[in-house]
Amino acid sequence: MPFGYASPEQIMRDKADYARKGIARGRSVVVLQYEHGILFVAPNPSRALHKISEIYDRIGFAAVGRYNEFEELRLGGIRYADINGYTYDRSDVTGRGLANLYASNLGRIFTESIKSLEVEVVVAEVGDTPDGDAIYRLTFDGSVFDEHGFAAMGGQAEAVATRLKEHYREGMPLGDALEVALTALTEPGGERPPVGQLEVAVLDRTREHRKFLRLVGPRLERLLAQGAGAASATGAEPAEPAGQSQPSEPSQPGEAPPPTAPDGDVDDGSSPL
Repeated sequence: MPFGYASPEQIMRDKADYARKGIARGRSVVVLQYEHGILFVAPNPSRALHKISEIYDRIGFAAVGRYNEFEELRLGGIRYADINGYTYDRSDVTGRGLANLYASNLGRIFTESIKSLEVEVVVAEVGDTPDGDAIYRLTFDGSVFDEHGFAAMGGQAEAVATRLKEHYREGMPLGDALEVALTALTEPGGERPPVGQLEVAVLDRTREHRKFLRLVGPRLERLLAQGAGAASATGAEPAEPAGQSQPSEPSQPGEAPPPTAPDGDVDDGSSPL
Protein backbone atom coordinates (compact mmCIF):
# COMPACT_ATOMS: atom_id res chain seq x y z
CA MET A 1 0.00 0.00 0.00
CA PRO A 2 1.66 3.25 -1.07
CA PHE A 3 2.39 5.96 1.45
CA GLY A 4 0.48 9.23 1.15
CA TYR A 5 2.33 12.30 -0.04
CA ALA A 6 2.43 15.62 1.80
CA SER A 7 4.22 18.66 0.43
CA PRO A 8 7.00 20.26 2.50
CA GLU A 9 4.78 23.33 2.93
CA GLN A 10 1.98 21.22 4.39
CA ILE A 11 4.36 19.41 6.75
CA MET A 12 5.72 22.71 8.04
CA ARG A 13 2.21 24.12 8.50
CA ASP A 14 1.14 21.03 10.43
CA LYS A 15 4.18 21.19 12.72
CA ALA A 16 3.64 24.90 13.31
CA ASP A 17 -0.06 24.40 14.14
CA TYR A 18 0.82 21.57 16.51
CA ALA A 19 3.39 23.72 18.36
CA ARG A 20 1.08 26.75 18.59
CA LYS A 21 -1.73 24.67 20.10
CA GLY A 22 0.60 23.25 22.74
CA ILE A 23 2.01 26.66 23.66
CA ALA A 24 -1.46 28.22 23.84
CA ARG A 25 -2.45 25.69 26.53
CA GLY A 26 0.25 27.07 28.83
CA ARG A 27 -0.27 30.02 31.15
CA SER A 28 0.94 33.37 29.84
CA VAL A 29 4.23 34.93 30.94
CA VAL A 30 4.93 38.67 30.98
CA VAL A 31 8.36 40.31 30.84
CA LEU A 32 8.65 44.09 31.06
CA GLN A 33 11.09 46.84 31.85
CA TYR A 34 10.73 48.88 35.02
CA GLU A 35 12.67 51.70 36.62
CA HIS A 36 15.69 49.66 37.75
CA GLY A 37 15.67 46.66 35.46
CA ILE A 38 13.46 43.93 34.04
CA LEU A 39 10.50 42.20 35.69
CA PHE A 40 9.26 38.64 35.04
CA VAL A 41 5.76 37.58 36.10
CA ALA A 42 4.07 34.21 35.53
CA PRO A 43 1.10 32.42 37.11
CA ASN A 44 2.56 29.09 38.23
CA PRO A 45 0.82 26.77 40.72
CA SER A 46 3.83 24.43 40.85
CA ARG A 47 6.44 24.95 43.56
CA ALA A 48 8.83 22.45 42.01
CA LEU A 49 8.90 23.56 38.37
CA HIS A 50 10.06 27.08 37.58
CA LYS A 51 9.14 28.99 34.41
CA ILE A 52 11.51 31.85 35.29
CA SER A 53 15.20 31.30 36.00
CA GLU A 54 18.65 32.86 36.01
CA ILE A 55 21.07 32.03 33.21
CA TYR A 56 24.05 34.24 34.07
CA ASP A 57 25.04 37.39 35.96
CA ARG A 58 22.81 39.78 33.99
CA ILE A 59 20.69 37.34 32.00
CA GLY A 60 17.29 35.88 32.85
CA PHE A 61 15.19 33.21 31.16
CA ALA A 62 11.43 32.73 30.96
CA ALA A 63 9.49 30.12 29.04
CA VAL A 64 6.05 28.70 28.42
CA GLY A 65 5.03 25.32 27.01
CA ARG A 66 6.28 21.84 27.87
CA TYR A 67 8.49 21.96 30.95
CA ASN A 68 10.76 19.08 29.96
CA GLU A 69 11.50 20.76 26.63
CA PHE A 70 12.24 24.29 27.82
CA GLU A 71 14.21 22.95 30.80
CA GLU A 72 16.62 21.35 28.34
CA LEU A 73 17.02 24.71 26.63
CA ARG A 74 17.64 26.43 29.96
CA LEU A 75 20.34 23.94 30.98
CA GLY A 76 21.98 24.23 27.56
CA GLY A 77 22.05 28.01 27.95
CA ILE A 78 23.71 27.75 31.36
CA ARG A 79 26.40 25.43 29.96
CA TYR A 80 27.00 27.83 27.07
CA ALA A 81 27.30 30.80 29.42
CA ASP A 82 29.61 29.03 31.88
CA ILE A 83 31.96 27.75 29.17
CA ASN A 84 32.21 31.08 27.35
CA GLY A 85 32.53 33.09 30.56
CA TYR A 86 35.34 30.83 31.77
CA THR A 87 37.14 30.54 28.43
CA TYR A 88 36.99 34.23 27.51
CA ASP A 89 35.51 36.80 29.87
CA ARG A 90 32.21 37.12 31.77
CA SER A 91 31.36 40.24 29.77
CA ASP A 92 31.49 38.15 26.58
CA VAL A 93 28.35 36.27 27.67
CA THR A 94 25.45 38.32 26.29
CA GLY A 95 21.72 37.96 25.89
CA ARG A 96 22.09 38.37 22.13
CA GLY A 97 24.57 35.50 21.91
CA LEU A 98 22.31 33.26 23.96
CA ALA A 99 19.28 34.21 21.87
CA ASN A 100 21.21 33.33 18.70
CA LEU A 101 22.13 29.96 20.18
CA TYR A 102 18.52 29.19 21.05
CA ALA A 103 17.32 30.37 17.65
CA SER A 104 19.75 28.04 15.89
CA ASN A 105 18.71 25.04 18.01
CA LEU A 106 14.98 25.72 17.74
CA GLY A 107 15.17 26.27 13.98
CA ARG A 108 17.14 23.07 13.46
CA ILE A 109 14.71 20.99 15.53
CA PHE A 110 11.70 22.53 13.78
CA THR A 111 13.15 21.75 10.35
CA GLU A 112 14.68 18.32 10.94
CA SER A 113 12.56 16.66 13.62
CA ILE A 114 9.17 15.05 13.18
CA LYS A 115 7.80 17.09 16.10
CA SER A 116 8.79 20.68 16.85
CA LEU A 117 9.34 21.84 20.41
CA GLU A 118 6.20 23.20 22.07
CA VAL A 119 7.98 26.12 23.69
CA GLU A 120 8.30 29.87 23.52
CA VAL A 121 11.20 31.56 25.27
CA VAL A 122 12.29 35.02 26.42
CA VAL A 123 15.94 35.85 27.05
CA ALA A 124 16.37 39.16 28.87
CA GLU A 125 19.56 41.02 29.74
CA VAL A 126 19.76 44.02 32.04
CA GLY A 127 22.22 46.78 31.17
CA ASP A 128 23.91 49.50 33.21
CA THR A 129 21.22 51.91 31.97
CA PRO A 130 17.67 51.34 30.67
CA ASP A 131 18.96 51.88 27.12
CA GLY A 132 21.19 48.85 27.61
CA ASP A 133 18.33 46.49 28.52
CA ALA A 134 17.42 43.82 25.97
CA ILE A 135 14.42 41.48 25.67
CA TYR A 136 14.49 38.74 23.02
CA ARG A 137 11.43 36.55 22.39
CA LEU A 138 11.99 33.29 20.53
CA THR A 139 9.29 31.15 19.00
CA PHE A 140 9.22 27.39 18.38
CA ASP A 141 10.59 27.73 14.82
CA GLY A 142 13.67 29.74 15.82
CA SER A 143 12.32 33.19 14.94
CA VAL A 144 13.75 35.97 17.14
CA PHE A 145 11.88 39.16 18.05
CA ASP A 146 13.74 42.06 19.64
CA GLU A 147 11.05 43.40 21.96
CA HIS A 148 11.01 46.93 23.35
CA GLY A 149 9.54 47.62 26.78
CA PHE A 150 7.61 44.40 27.25
CA ALA A 151 6.85 40.95 25.88
CA ALA A 152 4.05 38.42 26.38
CA MET A 153 3.90 34.76 25.39
CA GLY A 154 1.81 31.66 25.92
CA GLY A 155 -1.90 31.35 26.65
CA GLN A 156 -3.83 34.31 25.23
CA ALA A 157 -0.63 36.15 24.32
CA GLU A 158 -2.23 38.62 21.91
CA ALA A 159 -4.86 39.73 24.42
CA VAL A 160 -2.22 40.00 27.16
CA ALA A 161 0.05 42.06 24.91
CA THR A 162 -2.85 44.38 24.05
CA ARG A 163 -3.54 45.03 27.73
CA LEU A 164 0.17 45.57 28.35
CA LYS A 165 0.30 48.15 25.57
CA GLU A 166 -2.63 50.02 27.12
CA HIS A 167 -1.12 50.27 30.61
CA TYR A 168 2.66 50.14 30.18
CA ARG A 169 4.80 53.24 30.48
CA GLU A 170 8.56 53.66 30.61
CA GLY A 171 10.38 54.10 33.92
CA MET A 172 7.67 52.65 36.17
CA PRO A 173 8.54 51.81 39.80
CA LEU A 174 8.61 48.10 40.54
CA GLY A 175 5.25 48.08 42.35
CA ASP A 176 3.53 49.81 39.43
CA ALA A 177 5.16 47.47 36.91
CA LEU A 178 3.94 44.46 38.87
CA GLU A 179 0.42 45.89 38.91
CA VAL A 180 0.53 46.42 35.14
CA ALA A 181 1.76 42.86 34.59
CA LEU A 182 -1.03 41.36 36.72
CA THR A 183 -3.63 43.53 35.02
CA ALA A 184 -2.44 42.26 31.66
CA LEU A 185 -2.46 38.63 32.82
CA THR A 186 -6.00 38.85 34.21
CA GLU A 187 -8.99 38.58 31.92
CA PRO A 188 -11.44 41.52 32.28
CA GLY A 189 -13.76 40.64 35.16
CA GLY A 190 -11.64 37.63 36.09
CA GLU A 191 -9.86 36.84 39.35
CA ARG A 192 -6.15 37.26 39.77
CA PRO A 193 -4.05 34.25 40.77
CA PRO A 194 -3.33 33.95 44.51
CA VAL A 195 0.00 35.26 45.72
CA GLY A 196 1.13 31.70 46.39
CA GLN A 197 0.60 30.84 42.72
CA LEU A 198 2.65 33.70 41.30
CA GLU A 199 6.24 33.33 40.16
CA VAL A 200 7.92 36.74 40.16
CA ALA A 201 11.57 37.70 39.63
CA VAL A 202 13.63 40.71 38.58
CA LEU A 203 16.92 41.56 36.97
CA ASP A 204 17.87 44.54 39.17
CA ARG A 205 20.67 46.69 37.80
CA THR A 206 21.28 48.23 41.25
CA ARG A 207 22.40 44.90 42.76
CA GLU A 208 26.06 43.97 42.92
CA HIS A 209 27.31 41.10 40.75
CA ARG A 210 24.29 38.80 40.29
CA LYS A 211 21.30 40.85 39.17
CA PHE A 212 18.67 38.10 39.35
CA LEU A 213 16.38 38.01 42.39
CA ARG A 214 13.18 36.11 43.09
CA LEU A 215 10.43 38.06 44.84
CA VAL A 216 8.55 35.95 47.36
CA GLY A 217 6.70 36.16 50.65
CA PRO A 218 6.21 39.46 52.49
CA ARG A 219 8.29 41.44 50.02
CA LEU A 220 6.08 40.36 47.12
CA GLU A 221 2.95 41.11 49.15
CA ARG A 222 4.20 44.63 49.91
CA LEU A 223 4.88 45.28 46.23
CA LEU A 224 1.41 44.04 45.31
CA ALA A 225 -0.10 46.36 47.90
CA GLN A 226 1.95 49.31 46.63
CA GLY A 227 0.90 48.65 43.04
CA ALA A 228 -2.77 48.32 44.01
CA GLY A 229 -2.57 51.56 45.99
CA ALA A 230 -1.01 53.43 43.09
CA ALA A 231 -3.68 52.10 40.73
CA SER A 232 -6.44 53.20 43.12
CA ALA A 233 -4.89 56.66 43.35
CA THR A 234 -5.15 57.02 39.58
CA GLY A 235 -8.80 55.97 39.56
CA ALA A 236 -8.40 52.32 38.55
CA GLU A 237 -10.11 49.53 40.45
CA PRO A 238 -7.82 46.51 40.31
CA ALA A 239 -9.07 43.16 41.53
CA GLU A 240 -7.37 42.26 44.79
CA PRO A 241 -5.24 39.12 44.54
CA ALA A 242 -6.74 36.25 46.48
CA GLY A 243 -4.86 35.35 49.62
CA GLN A 244 -3.00 38.64 49.87
CA SER A 245 -2.25 39.90 53.35
CA GLN A 246 -0.28 42.81 54.75
CA PRO A 247 2.91 41.77 56.56
CA SER A 248 3.34 43.09 60.11
CA GLU A 249 7.09 43.59 59.76
CA PRO A 250 9.30 44.21 56.74
CA SER A 251 11.33 41.29 55.57
CA GLN A 252 14.13 40.85 53.09
CA PRO A 253 14.07 37.21 52.04
CA GLY A 254 17.03 35.83 50.17
CA GLU A 255 16.92 34.39 46.71
CA ALA A 256 15.08 31.10 46.44
CA PRO A 257 17.28 28.10 45.48
CA PRO A 258 17.28 26.98 41.86
CA PRO A 259 14.73 24.34 40.89
CA THR A 260 15.78 20.74 41.25
CA ALA A 261 15.13 18.04 38.73
CA PRO A 262 11.61 16.70 39.19
CA ASP A 263 11.21 13.35 40.94
CA GLY A 264 8.62 10.73 40.22
CA ASP A 265 6.04 12.24 42.57
CA VAL A 266 5.80 15.60 40.76
CA ASP A 267 4.74 16.75 37.31
CA ASP A 268 6.99 15.10 34.72
CA GLY A 269 6.71 18.04 32.32
CA SER A 270 4.22 16.43 30.00
CA SER A 271 1.68 19.22 30.53
CA PRO A 272 2.24 22.79 29.31
CA LEU A 273 3.16 25.34 31.98
